[in-house]
Amino acid sequence: MEQITSRTNPLCTHLRKLASSRAYREETGEFLCDSPKLLSEAELWGFGITALLYTSGAALEYAPETYGAARTVLVSESVMRAVSPMETPQGVVFTCRAMGHRPPETLTPDKYGRSRYLLLDGVQDPGNVGTMLRTADAFGWTVFLLPGCADVYNPKTLRAAMGVHFRSVIYRDTLEHAAALLHAAGLPLYAAALGEDTADVRTLDLRRCAVIVGSEGRGVSAEALALCDRRLKIPMDRTCESLNAAAAAAVLLWEGARQEGAEE
Repeated sequence: MEQITSRTNPLCTHLRKLASSRAYREETGEFLCDSPKLLSEAELWGFGITALLYTSGAALEYAPETYGAARTVLVSESVMRAVSPMETPQGVVFTCRAMGHRPPETLTPDKYGRSRYLLLDGVQDPGNVGTMLRTADAFGWTVFLLPGCADVYNPKTLRAAMGVHFRSVIYRDTLEHAAALLHAAGLPLYAAALGEDTADVRTLDLRRCAVIVGSEGRGVSAEALALCDRRLKIPMDRTCESLNAAAAAAVLLWEGARQEGAEE
């Protein structure tokens, strides 16, 4: 069994750079995960693990060798603290090869017949992006990340998504190309934004559509609004100005799933 006790080991340097640098992740085609939960999800969905580091006190359900990692390494607690992006490491980190996120050439319903898409427009908080990925997975929506969003492989995104990366397709696309795909498929594009034509979300058909949610600060961009068919809003108490981006997305995604369930 390979062991590492030095924090200056080249593998440790590699892992720290994966955790901190989007450019390095894109250059190497790898990303870093940092919990037993994500390790179990990667194993469950057959996602290839390139390296696995663990401490002797890590509470893993299976022996590390069973995960089929290309490189399995026992490390000291100090090394784990040095390579894990978490303030309190959970005793295991691992690396995987990143999947491609090219958009499709055409949009077709998924295997359940659903045609619902969530477009994230410049959502910069990795925790929000991960939460939206997890919520979309729960309610049967496919996600497109538009330019300006947090990296899908940021450790905080991965942690918040809770394994979605290993079981769902996530697309990265330009606004113009995504809008063209949606309109070619006959799907309306709605923006979560206020305006003269804003409609209560409960009055719109969200069973076949796409909804775009903007960044935490500026909201949906002017360029995206110009391509949308309609704006929608979530009815709230008049004393509340807005919702967190991830919370707003959760309401919209649930409404789409609710409408589909009501039809059945």
